Amino acid sequence: MAVRQPCARRQLRCGSVDPANLDSVSQLNILDAQQNDPSFANIWQELKWRGLVHVSTDEAELEKLLAGDPMTYYCGFDPTAPSLHLGNLVQLLLMRRIQLAGHKPLGLVGGSTGLIGDPRPTAERTLNTKDTVSEWVGYLQDQVRRFLSFDGDNAARMVNNLDWTAPLSAIDFLREIGKHYRVGTMLRKDAVASRLSSEEGISYTEFSYQILQGLDYLQLFRDHGCMLQTGGSDQWGNLTSGTELIRKVEGKHVHALGTPLITNSDGTKFGKSEGNAIWLDPAMCSPYAFYQFWLNTSDADVADRLKVFTFLSRAEIEALELAVAERPFAREGQRKLAYEVTSLVHGVDATEKVIAASAAVFGNGDLSVLDEATLKAATSELPSATVDAGALGIIELLVASGLSESKSAARRTVGEGGAYVNNAKVSDPDAVIAASQLLHGRYLLLRRGKKNLATVEVAAS
Repeated sequence: MAVRQPCARRQLRCGSVDPANLDSVSQLNILDAQQNDPSFANIWQELKWRGLVHVSTDEAELEKLLAGDPMTYYCGFDPTAPSLHLGNLVQLLLMRRIQLAGHKPLGLVGGSTGLIGDPRPTAERTLNTKDTVSEWVGYLQDQVRRFLSFDGDNAARMVNNLDWTAPLSAIDFLREIGKHYRVGTMLRKDAVASRLSSEEGISYTEFSYQILQGLDYLQLFRDHGCMLQTGGSDQWGNLTSGTELIRKVEGKHVHALGTPLITNSDGTKFGKSEGNAIWLDPAMCSPYAFYQFWLNTSDADVADRLKVFTFLSRAEIEALELAVAERPFAREGQRKLAYEVTSLVHGVDATEKVIAASAAVFGNGDLSVLDEATLKAATSELPSATVDAGALGIIELLVASGLSESKSAARRTVGEGGAYVNNAKVSDPDAVIAASQLLHGRYLLLRRGKKNLATVEVAAS
């Protein structure tokens, strides 16, 4: 199996990854090492156990289809942002699970639907320029490729719906596709109905989105014999737009599968951190922040997250679930979850750097071995200060960083053995930090006692 590298063009462009690290263990090798759980008779039963089936077309027929000869299926991703996020990760891992069962995936990145955007529940989308959407198509294609195999008898293929919609005139679109849609049915779709009842209403542009997605499925059925589309359950109206169009135009029955929208046990929306999406691109969400997001999973949610976002076996997940129940303080389930998902998305090397950074920041490792990006990500939420190169006395640093309220308090801290610079204790209140001690030539990590941390950046002279 070919090794797929993680979004090299995007990461190098953003300067978030050292080119020397691009040959680390690939995500595909991780996935292939964790084949489908042998405790399941077929992939359908596995998907149901993992909680990935919320709604579908005929269940019995779909189970038969998935248990039969290799068939082609697809999932679409719209470039409405320069990166995919955790909601998309559900679909990427679902696609890989079905591919591991022997079927043939089509990864669709919507160069045309991305110019429109599916209707949001409350307000009209801001349309991006064609150049921006085209650029983002490339980024998302790179991300999708990392989770699928493009070799072998069931090799994946990438498709772009701009290829068949761009040559289509408005008249042809209305005559050949639009005539098969009934406005009453379209109005009853959840996304459309919610917008119609809002103050903003809905434009014809976004109203037509479901027709474009239906056209995608029809085209992929004609070109590739595609028999299944997957997506989130909130996309069910768009998914069935395609199944109905194929039934009307071709007289064939095809399938759709909608995964549940994942929420936390307290009912809050999953995948948001302080109002921001958790992106898969390390330039938009660092591997450190990504790892910490999973590490902070509540005990009540760990087992469900392990089922959806890892390829661990049923026995492994049940053992971790028991460990969380019996030894919640050890956080075994959270640590395993964070390791597995971060390794899938960012690679093993990046994950191990994150773990080393976490240990080092809290005094259990060598800070000097951390690369600058990892160091900055690991300390990004700490209090920070900027000082001049001539103000590197330990007393001045403790005060400037806010770890001590005054010089006298700083002297007491040093005298009591509670002052640390880069995890090294400082016992002399007159000590001056040498330039050679600066991390990456400009950073210091200060600690007062065991838990009070701050960073200092030394301004260039």
